[in-house]
Amino acid sequence: MIKKMGYQWRLRHLMAELDMFQTSDLVPLLAERGVTLSREQVYRLVTQPPQRMSMDTLVALCDILQCTPNDLIKPEVVNVQVRKTAGGDAASAPVSPRRTVIRRPGKP
Repeated sequence: MIKKMGYQWRLRHLMAELDMFQTSDLVPLLAERGVTLSREQVYRLVTQPPQRMSMDTLVALCDILQCTPNDLIKPEVVNVQVRKTAGGDAASAPVSPRRTVIRRPGKP
């Protein structure tokens, strides 16, 4: 069985708990910890779950918010478990109907 995992990015929530409502509030705090990000990069970091992030940024965020990575990232199951078939393909892959063409012998 394969379980598709995702995560909930809780940066905005943790910021709100510390009365930090402007994404630009993080820019100088990150810079104090040696992480230089533009206002646009910080905005994306706060408003969208990151696909990849440097460990320096993660550690700086944890220090700023006085939290652990577990507080920032909440793992969750995205979909139900999928059973694999003998051929290695997922059984839940959608099957699209195909039109059958019947040819009579002697006719193209």
